Amino acid sequence: MSYTYTLWFAFFGLLVGHLPGAITGAVIGFIFDNMRYSQRKHATPEAGGFVGPLFTLLGAVAKSDGRVSEQEIAIAERLMTRMGLDAEQRRQAVASFNAGKQPEFDVTQTIAALRNWVGLRRDHAFPVLDVVIETVLAEGNPPPEKMSILRQLAFALRISDMELMALMAMKGYAWNAGPGGSRGHAYGTGGGYVPPQRAPQGPDPYAVLGIDRNADERAIKRAYRKLISEHHPDRLGDLPEDMRKRAESRASEINAAYDRIKEARGFK
Repeated sequence: MSYTYTLWFAFFGLLVGHLPGAITGAVIGFIFDNMRYSQRKHATPEAGGFVGPLFTLLGAVAKSDGRVSEQEIAIAERLMTRMGLDAEQRRQAVASFNAGKQPEFDVTQTIAALRNWVGLRRDHAFPVLDVVIETVLAEGNPPPEKMSILRQLAFALRISDMELMALMAMKGYAWNAGPGGSRGHAYGTGGGYVPPQRAPQGPDPYAVLGIDRNADERAIKRAYRKLISEHHPDRLGDLPEDMRKRAESRASEINAAYDRIKEARGFK
């Protein structure tokens, strides 16, 4: 949240009425700042405004390890179909994908475009990340180049490593970002890159909720309520049906994780 109005009104209040004027001005400015923040937070992004940069980033992710696989191409094609793109939109999506897979492509501007589209809508950030994660995991345990782009995107969209780990867990992958790794890489005790690994027992319910196994009942319930609110499909407005189905799938994983923990812990 920006405090531009708060500072300006406080400054003018100080000039006019000294300390009492500064306090009054700061209060008035804070009200304006809060109203502006609320409008930005709940603003609905333009429908379809993310399609170009999203497919550009998918192309960059696919090519980041040196080659674009058939699985990655198939994921992009399925996404175009599920999103209901018409012939012209599909042509543009293909062109964007091809642009992203050019050698030495810089993802910075593409990620900035997605960040601008998402704005402060965290509920719109998660579907974007969900799509990118699907490409990152297309060939199984991903190389560091793919994870680097994913973590850059998550950071830009204000999604923490813990939340990203939860999204990976919903896909059935266990991953630890590590406390000392640079943004984009996770390192083991030997200093080498440790990729996300498919969890043989299925999604870890604690990882899905983004909580420690020693969390108490109150913390578990609080985490569940926060997640189910952020991932609820009704919050997505007029985004493509594929995005809504992804949100429904995430909400289902969150509910299943919560039910498993409740059953194991014995609380309602």
